[in-house]
Amino acid sequence: MKDPIVVGIDEALASSERFDAILDARSPSEFADDRLPGAISTPVLDDAQRARIGTIYKQQSPFEAKRLGAALVSRNIADIVEYQLAERPREWRPLVYCWRGGNRSGSLATVLARIGWQTSVLDGGYREFRRRVVADLEILPAPLRLHVVAGRTGSGKSLILQSLAGLGAQVLDLEAMANHRGSVLGLMPEAVQPSQRRFESLLWETLRKFDPLRPVFVESESRRVGQCHLPDALIARMRAADCTLIEMSLEHRAALLLREYRHFTENPGALFERLERLVPLHGRRTVDAWQALASEQRWAEFVIALLEAHYDPAYDRSMARNYTAIAKAPRIELADDSEAALREAARQLMTGGAA
Repeated sequence: MKDPIVVGIDEALASSERFDAILDARSPSEFADDRLPGAISTPVLDDAQRARIGTIYKQQSPFEAKRLGAALVSRNIADIVEYQLAERPREWRPLVYCWRGGNRSGSLATVLARIGWQTSVLDGGYREFRRRVVADLEILPAPLRLHVVAGRTGSGKSLILQSLAGLGAQVLDLEAMANHRGSVLGLMPEAVQPSQRRFESLLWETLRKFDPLRPVFVESESRRVGQCHLPDALIARMRAADCTLIEMSLEHRAALLLREYRHFTENPGALFERLERLVPLHGRRTVDAWQALASEQRWAEFVIALLEAHYDPAYDRSMARNYTAIAKAPRIELADDSEAALREAARQLMTGGAA
């Protein structure tokens, strides 16, 4: 009978191809909060069971907690083996981890190894992975050739990034990672932002794959995208990077925003709730006037008013303060908000053809 093989985080990351699956033995809520890239959830205790055992450990005795925990873990591992892992071949090679590489991963890994699978356990567990992510995010941005795509709200920056990715460019789409469009109206319907830890893991996974010899295009984000904060090293590198300014007329920007934020025109109540957050900045009378335009479905006027009074001044101030290179940045002027115009802007960015 074989025992599980203990591997460190360096070995696990450097030779990830040696594992056929990465199993997260933590509870479902821990898995949802963050996890190793490609991991699947195989909890040996669910959230309620984990809480119950913790209470018994503190209020009754460690022995009673361990006795009950052993029974629950055994039942759960039996289900994992019988159902989740039923089709795995004899040559299957899993890597198992929990929070610290202790009892939960050890219990699951021991059973898998006894079955005959070549099983590894991550030494230090998720905690070691988290430490690596935090450390790497301080150094990964430095060698990258970041190129900031700037432009006022509605100028199509996110869509241009998508076109760049389609052309084979390296793209760092922070809004996609954060599941947020980066403003008071930026949270999409039914969207849930990742935890800060999950956001940082997604960012780490993306940054480490970039070729430092090729440019990486990124939008001119602020320090925070919704509730997700950018690491200091990345925001500093972005603010020192070369920029290209995307320009589009006010009317075409309004038209693009109405397409992209159609959910607000279909549900004005949700729009009004978000607009209430602007009362401290612009006052009750101004916000009431915006809501009146929306109530009358004068959508183009509404968007233009919001851009002129709120978004454009705020963006201009932020850029002047944080992206000093923008003053001398080359510009790409879009004739309209069409897909063809956005693709052409992406092509010009790829070829360095800005004016």
